[in-house]
Amino acid sequence: MIRDQETLNLLIDTVARFVKERLVPAEEIIAETDEIPADIVAEMRELGLFGLSTPEEYGGLGLTMEEEVLVAFEIAKTSPAFRSLIGTNNGIGSQGLIVDGTEEQKQKYLPRLASGELIASFALTEPDAGSDAAAVRTTARREGDFYVIDGTKRFITNAPEAGIFTVMARTNPEIKGAGGISAFIVEKDTPGLSLGKRDKKMGQKGAHTSDVILENCRVPVANLIGGREGIGFKTAMKVLDKGRLHMSAICVGASERMLNDALNYAIERKQFGKPIAEFQLIQAMLADSRADIYAARSMILDAARRRDNKENVSTEASCCKLFASEMCGRVADRAVQIFGGAGYVSEYAIERFYRDVRLFRIFEGTSQIQQLVIARNMIREAQG
Repeated sequence: MIRDQETLNLLIDTVARFVKERLVPAEEIIAETDEIPADIVAEMRELGLFGLSTPEEYGGLGLTMEEEVLVAFEIAKTSPAFRSLIGTNNGIGSQGLIVDGTEEQKQKYLPRLASGELIASFALTEPDAGSDAAAVRTTARREGDFYVIDGTKRFITNAPEAGIFTVMARTNPEIKGAGGISAFIVEKDTPGLSLGKRDKKMGQKGAHTSDVILENCRVPVANLIGGREGIGFKTAMKVLDKGRLHMSAICVGASERMLNDALNYAIERKQFGKPIAEFQLIQAMLADSRADIYAARSMILDAARRRDNKENVSTEASCCKLFASEMCGRVADRAVQIFGGAGYVSEYAIERFYRDVRLFRIFEGTSQIQQLVIARNMIREAQG
């Protein structure tokens, strides 16, 4: 499915070098300041990282799913904050527009998202609607040429940086569940939109989340994604498979970074007169981690190719997200164990990664939600 192997290899090599030379050295700065340096954000724009999956006619690179996960493997070998900043522009922030937006909406927003001029944010989760996304309570009522939106969104990634928000709101209160939900593009300077204070999190410094509060927020009818009510939740579901495969690839890249750090430490660290890498119980943890990563990588590439072939990969994408995120947690735990006491102090990156990757089993659908999706799909297929 790779369109041009030579060009792809050049892109992957460029990203890998950028990660090694620019992003990894900046990890400590982000950990201390909770900010990504402006000059690095500018370089990310120049490399086209905000438009990896945006179609070429709108200024993006137009990567296939397989190409995107190959790039994601490299991007994830550093602090997750870098990926988080570009993630929504490449994911649900733009994909909803790509699959269901009107041509006018695409022309207005996609080029600015692809260039990184605009940062996108996806506002679905609410205080009482997370895993049960269809329980959205935010409302949008039509008043002439506007919709008036009221509600509170929680844990919204990139909200402090965002120029536009994709907001899920209930346009038809008579329809319970997903059918009454619509998607809107809400610009940050829209009167009635405000942000809560930044969340203080266990990890993921530099990747910011906050509440998004909408009070009598008047949004033009032209900003209803697709120009039709009631399709917002379906729009989100259409791009979920893509998001889950992307996050699975991020889990693999982060795991490769942690394992490489642990391997190098085990080779250098001496106990009982020899490197700890020579002890079989250490070798077992290294070997199990390598096998775990290889299995996840193989699953993700297979599912990505199937998606590029227009197959329905709902089950496979959930399998990837479930396995890869749980695998990443196992690798993080083993890596800390290999580092021993050194793994518990912030002098080494593994202490930070251990906290950062814990989120992967929660967002974009918890492991338990993935299990439900997989099982329900299996039952549905078995019953014909």
